[in-house]
Amino acid sequence: QADRVVKQRMIHQRLTPMAIEPRGCVASWHAGEGALTLYTSTQIPHLVRTLLPEMIGVPENKIRVVAPEVGGGFGAKLNLYAEESLVSHLAMRLGAPVKWIESRREHASATIHGRDQIGEYEVAVKKDGSLLGIKAKAIADLGAYCQLNTPAIPTLTGLMLTGCYKCKAVRMDLIGVYTHKMATDAYRGAGRPEATYVIERLMDLIADELDLDPAAVRLKNFPKPSEFPFPTATGLTYDSGNYPGALKKAQKLADWPRLLKQRDAARRRGKLFGVGLSTYVEICALGPSKMMSAGGWEWGCVRIEMSAKVTVITGATPHGQGQETSFAQIAADRLGMPIEDVVVMSGDTAVAHYGRDTYGSRATAIGGTAIVMCIEKILAKARSLAAHLLGVPVKRVEFRDGTFFVKGNPKKAVGWKQIAPEAYVAKNIPPDWEPGLEASSFFEPPNCTYPFGTHIVAVEIDRETGEVSIVRYIAVDDCGHQVNPLLVEGQVQGGIAHSIGQSLFERTVYDENGQLLTGEFMDYPMPRAKDIPEYLMGSTVTPSPSNPMGIKGVGEAGTIGATPAIANAVIDALSPLGIRHLDLPLTPEKIWRALQPAKPSAL
Repeated sequence: QADRVVKQRMIHQRLTPMAIEPRGCVASWHAGEGALTLYTSTQIPHLVRTLLPEMIGVPENKIRVVAPEVGGGFGAKLNLYAEESLVSHLAMRLGAPVKWIESRREHASATIHGRDQIGEYEVAVKKDGSLLGIKAKAIADLGAYCQLNTPAIPTLTGLMLTGCYKCKAVRMDLIGVYTHKMATDAYRGAGRPEATYVIERLMDLIADELDLDPAAVRLKNFPKPSEFPFPTATGLTYDSGNYPGALKKAQKLADWPRLLKQRDAARRRGKLFGVGLSTYVEICALGPSKMMSAGGWEWGCVRIEMSAKVTVITGATPHGQGQETSFAQIAADRLGMPIEDVVVMSGDTAVAHYGRDTYGSRATAIGGTAIVMCIEKILAKARSLAAHLLGVPVKRVEFRDGTFFVKGNPKKAVGWKQIAPEAYVAKNIPPDWEPGLEASSFFEPPNCTYPFGTHIVAVEIDRETGEVSIVRYIAVDDCGHQVNPLLVEGQVQGGIAHSIGQSLFERTVYDENGQLLTGEFMDYPMPRAKDIPEYLMGSTVTPSPSNPMGIKGVGEAGTIGATPAIANAVIDALSPLGIRHLDLPLTPEKIWRALQPAKPSAL
């Protein structure tokens, strides 16, 4: 059926997460209680508590794990590492607290790495640009051994390989290989950046091969908003989406016709100017337990204290995502209280008794929903107490802005400051009414969520040095309803910064003897302040049906959407010279060598 088969070999280079704070842990053994307390720089204190007992022989209910502020995680701290069990064992043997702090070189060599796939990709298309099928053969370098999710990460690449396009058939042959390198595992995006990079580079190659407009090729292959929930060829069901809407909004923000005219004018002046586009979808709120190795639910607890202050406890473990703020907003908004009256607690298994922690852009979509479930239980219970205090049937009581009042008579009302003490003193409560205002909930999501968006990038390349300058950056992301737009924007900006590093600078290098060569900041270049452009950001809102708040997640969106947009812009700038593809990172040296007339194919 295909009029053309477009082929390309692509390399996803190995990356080092390089969190600003390396890992560290402190263990303390309480001999009299036979109990262990472990403070550790981790994203997953609850999973550490689940996995550690088999390693050190201490029961789970005798282990307390505390995750303080961890100074950046990005997936690298989504693991149980040997050092956590070692310091625990030594603390038990020595009868004294034991501390271990990772050096920068240790972090580069012994904390998980990301990406590292090599693949041959083929896409079958009709002459009008319609996508028919994708075939992939990929080798994933897993490193020397498996960490928590090592073999699962490359499979996510295959799962999302069709991107946000209609595709009748897909096949991916994946081979995992062991090498003398550090293990790979989840690193911001975890398999999805590779998939998006592949399909978005292929869409540009299709447009180039068929002499079509890259944006038009994408629009042609998008499912319509009315086609959601949308089943994919890989077996997923995308929850909701309006891909054309995000693309068109991004083009409007970028002033697309003017941007293309700017490119054409620059080229007439001899400049290497390019415009790149990426339309992405990702899988987030990783949660249905049937697809997760250790359960995908999340737990939360909400308690209204006797003083009418609110304590929110979450099994999610925020470490920069801002749930201390957003969860307080959720509680304050639904309970009708000042946000200053809400305290959010997390990261300590002695306080948050259950949890599946934070990764996969899941904390608000799943953990926030567990909090909402708790609040609904408390409101129902408080309504019956309010009815008793007001002397009316429950069905006549309404709630708004922190006040329970009689329908039709809003002056006959009680607020939290009256209800909360009565709930705990318990001298004037309904028959069979359990004292207290506390509820806990487990939320089991019916499906993952699928955020999407469009990123547009304009770049200029210095002919003499090969250096890439990002002239404009436009991002439109759809993560469903936003609890706190400022936090959303911060997450997207941070994700884009990661992608700028992957696209233009970063590569983890070992020599032929297995010796790491990029173990310090001097050897592992990352983007600096001068490399970060001014962002023009927007959003669309397409609620997810998978949770009551309609939230999708946004922690990895920037990383997934940005890399192919930057790469496509650079290749577009080089396309007048006949350069069709260069592998990442697009360093000045690599581009300079490609520009040399004597070696036009030195990629």
